[in-house]
Amino acid sequence: MASTLFNASCSFPSIKVIDCKSYVGLRSNVSQVRVASLPVATSQRCSLVVRASNGHAKKLGRSDAECEAAVAAGDVPEAPPVPPKPAAPAGTPVIQPLNLNRRPRRNRASPTVRAAFQETDISPANFVYPLFIHEGEEDTPIGAMPGCYRLGWRHGLLQEVAKARAVGVNSIVLFPKVPEALKNPTGDEAYNDNGLVPRTIRLLKDKYPDLIIYTDVALDPYSSDGHDGIVREDGVIMNDETVHQLCKQAVSQARAGADVVSPSDMMDGRVGAIRAALDAEGFQNVSIMSYTAKYASSFYGPFREALDSNPRFGDKKTYQMNPANYREALIEAREDEAEGADILLVKPGLPYLDIIRLLRDKSPLPIAAYQVSGEYSMIKAGGVLKMIDEEKVMMESLMCLRRAGADIILTYFALQAATYLCNQKR
Repeated sequence: MASTLFNASCSFPSIKVIDCKSYVGLRSNVSQVRVASLPVATSQRCSLVVRASNGHAKKLGRSDAECEAAVAAGDVPEAPPVPPKPAAPAGTPVIQPLNLNRRPRRNRASPTVRAAFQETDISPANFVYPLFIHEGEEDTPIGAMPGCYRLGWRHGLLQEVAKARAVGVNSIVLFPKVPEALKNPTGDEAYNDNGLVPRTIRLLKDKYPDLIIYTDVALDPYSSDGHDGIVREDGVIMNDETVHQLCKQAVSQARAGADVVSPSDMMDGRVGAIRAALDAEGFQNVSIMSYTAKYASSFYGPFREALDSNPRFGDKKTYQMNPANYREALIEAREDEAEGADILLVKPGLPYLDIIRLLRDKSPLPIAAYQVSGEYSMIKAGGVLKMIDEEKVMMESLMCLRRAGADIILTYFALQAATYLCNQKR
């Protein structure tokens, strides 16, 4: 059996026999490297001998030269015949083909071709998983959001996060169900360092240090009025006084270990004020995801049931955006950029694809989209009623948000969609 001898000078303290067969997937003609195990000083020279065996080479028949000579002489090997042209159904008209220079369907002809030219992709890394938490020990189903629960912060939450991480979702955002007894007109519980959200952050970071935790910065879960800000006696939402409270809330969350604070309140100037407050407390590395274009939408109903945070009176139209407005989103985006936002978010998601694309085209910052509770519940309801294929519509809706320009998607489908994607790869 032929072999090749390779000599090289080297410096080794001790060399041992290495069997290449122990390395799964390693293809090589080198069957074994044998070197005497000799303890030598690192400065001492030695000789490394590698013997490469070609024992795996097998002669299958004629040589390459013989094959080529046979073909040149007209002795061409047989191959399958050209397949017949598929027959059209009876009654199909016989026509002259259209004289088209370009037929875009050629690039959609097979799964392999479609996959090669797919412009948008989606993965579990694109998902942020919204999770509802409460003080109780049991997980409480949310009637308007099938498959979603108010999770016990000490047990159910940890289990849900573990399941999400197992399929590649390592980012979550927390929404608390606050006891009524702790709510007041100024939402002071929002910045209690031992409140539900800070305690939960500390627990999660202790268990999963690399988990990325987003938090919601707004007063509505803590307000006895159910609004995102402090309400004056005439019903006006007080802007600057609310921002003062939001700054304390953001700092409290950062102190507990939050990675990204997310003001969803839509008060003017809150991004800059929060950035200044975080920096003043030494939290320069905590990011801000601003709810930049948050519309006064009717798609939020199930969420408000989940947190029991419906406004006690009126609506939120004096601070959330008019669904009819498009250019106004640019005003909000420019202000948030100038004030130091790290991520711009559009909410809701699917009904506002044009706004996502607008911000994607006009801003260099990452864009987030929130597929809100109403979007989620409609797909779930359609699936239960067998009116749609829930799984396919779920994935299409998420892909559309990505295609429009969203870098990340806050979605209650995060666990289900990530599980689907993982199964597709197997």
